[in-house]
Amino acid sequence: MAESDPKLANRILIGLVVGALAGALTLIVGAEVPAVLESAQALSVAIFDPLGQIFLRLLFFVVMPLVFASLAAGVVQLGDLSRLGPLSARTFTLFFLNMSIACVLGLVMMNVLQPGAALDPETQTRLVSAYGGDTEKIMQRQAEQPPMSLQTVVDMFMPRNLIGAITGNQRGTLGEVLPLILFAILLGAAAIRLGGRRREQLQSGLELVAELMTGIVQFALRIAPYAVPAMIYSVVVKIGWDILIALGLFVIGCLVVMLVHLFGTMSLWLKLFSRYSPMQFWRTIRPVLVTAFSTSSSSATLPAALASARGDLGMKPTTAGFVLPLGTTMNMAGTALYEGCVVLFVAQVFGIHLDFAQQVTLLLLAVLGAVAAAGIPGGSLPIIAGLLITFGVPAEGIGIVLGADRLLDMTRTMVNVGADMVTTAVVDSLERKAAGE
Repeated sequence: MAESDPKLANRILIGLVVGALAGALTLIVGAEVPAVLESAQALSVAIFDPLGQIFLRLLFFVVMPLVFASLAAGVVQLGDLSRLGPLSARTFTLFFLNMSIACVLGLVMMNVLQPGAALDPETQTRLVSAYGGDTEKIMQRQAEQPPMSLQTVVDMFMPRNLIGAITGNQRGTLGEVLPLILFAILLGAAAIRLGGRRREQLQSGLELVAELMTGIVQFALRIAPYAVPAMIYSVVVKIGWDILIALGLFVIGCLVVMLVHLFGTMSLWLKLFSRYSPMQFWRTIRPVLVTAFSTSSSSATLPAALASARGDLGMKPTTAGFVLPLGTTMNMAGTALYEGCVVLFVAQVFGIHLDFAQQVTLLLLAVLGAVAAAGIPGGSLPIIAGLLITFGVPAEGIGIVLGADRLLDMTRTMVNVGADMVTTAVVDSLERKAAGE
């Protein structure tokens, strides 16, 4: 929710705390009076779970159209890269490397720490049961899948029936996201070759669809302060203390690895590829990072970032004016890292194993998803839901992490903006070196 209302996000965070505390209190009382716990579980099934489902399914409504429209519009906006020359080549290469490295760090952390695996088999069984047996079907389908091969990859991205794959083969199920992503990229690439007027019309139409889907996401977010405590309370009273411990480990792990990428990887970039001292650079842009952290908005931080780049850091106005606005839209390292971590965490919670090949695919899709979600209020939520669906993980699991998203949202926005500033510094330094300055 990189662009969400801070007051709304605070209410969601408060809802998480209230739901978790209420659930913990119920567990404590239920240990002495089992009838209390049984009544709470029955109340969760009858009332709290349906409330949570209303919120989640509003998000599911927009998964396919939002992913398609956002990604296709992003490709159309690129135009003819060959005309932009070395500046664009350097910029987009650094964008991709930045997001990929961030996502790799997140996936490595999740595989080492494995916060979702902290749940014992009995707890995972209860969680599977609480979600109506859908997880068992998913795990069974995963076990029946053929080994990864070139043909498997072709089938995943290019099914024989595109519409059937996108809409889903069973009633009430969401379809495959991978073919939709490929189709969106191909459509955007084809649109670049259209005439100026027709391309603008198509881009305007795609942006309109994205805005409409964003409106539905906002409707869902208005329910979130009530749905999140309901979902967290339901999970806690059904599963027990283990889920709270796992969620705490997940949040701490994400925060640590985000800061490692920002002040570790990005400092290394500054040292090796720019004319700036890392310590002095971070000191100079401290107000920009504080703005990003406090507003949770890359767009709101852009004016301060431009002023700092052109003034305090002395970058070329042409370079800063090109890289920073584009980075606000596309260069989302914190978001890519977070998306990959959420998918792995929820998969671990449900006891679903993602092998190396699947995690490599997750890395690429998380980078694409971060680009598609950029600049869209709450846009990361349906993107994450789509990624969960793609890897056979129950999308309802997003409700487990949603309430803890506020602190992670503030931190990943700071990572996004800080990485934009570093990327601009590197591009500016390379441009000056190429020009012999």
